[in-house]
Amino acid sequence: MSGRVDPFALLKEPTAFATKPKLEKRADETVIEDIARQNNFPSRQPPKPEAKPQRQQRRYRTGRNRHLGIKTTEETQRRFYKMADERNIPLGELLRLALDALERAGTSNA
Repeated sequence: MSGRVDPFALLKEPTAFATKPKLEKRADETVIEDIARQNNFPSRQPPKPEAKPQRQQRRYRTGRNRHLGIKTTEETQRRFYKMADERNIPLGELLRLALDALERAGTSNA
């Protein structure tokens, strides 16, 4: 063995690279949708959900800084928000009024 093998021997002459052919432009999306609609081809896109009307956010500066997280039924929540909206008062104020009314009534479930 008189010499070492040149690992770059194959790289001395550059290989011929062919350029890629240009891709054909795709048809316009609206044209594709029109053809699909004409042939009764259903879309794979899920249907857009109907937007629920969102109630207006309540923004009050009341000085209340304690959170009371409670679980309610949907009907109870709807009634509670409706009462607060009718009186145009914050939710915490409505809860205070309800508790005051229960204390005045003197009812208990015990």
